[in-house]
Amino acid sequence: MVYCTTEDIETQLSTATLVQLTNDSGLQDGIDNAVCEEALIYSSTLIDGYLRGKYNLPLNTHFPLLRVIAIDLSIYRLFSRRIHTEIPEVIIENYKNALKTLEQIKKGVITLETEDNTQLTSGGEYRTNKTNADRLFNKRKMNEY
Repeated sequence: MVYCTTEDIETQLSTATLVQLTNDSGLQDGIDNAVCEEALIYSSTLIDGYLRGKYNLPLNTHFPLLRVIAIDLSIYRLFSRRIHTEIPEVIIENYKNALKTLEQIKKGVITLETEDNTQLTSGGEYRTNKTNADRLFNKRKMNEY
């Protein structure tokens, strides 16, 4: 699942900046959609990596927080392609904050809410291949301590 679109990034940056970040050849006047798509895939894959094990993927609902995180991650990815251009401090801070937020989601400090304020429940938080019979430290054993 892709959490944001090229249009979301364009709204955040401006069309001119997005053209500068994606147009490698200088021969075309517009945004290189293939480069944008690579940044979107990067951000979505990174987000899924943090959510895997905590939530059942793919998510079937859109979450405003994940959209904002994906935009920040994608913009950073686009800027990082330009090795001779210094990344603006605000872009770096947004990237760091996005990673911190993903870590808090993973730990359960922040819960995901849909656009209609419905909270998403964790799906994979307590996965195990053990049954009550073959647990080394079952409930009875743990109560002995």
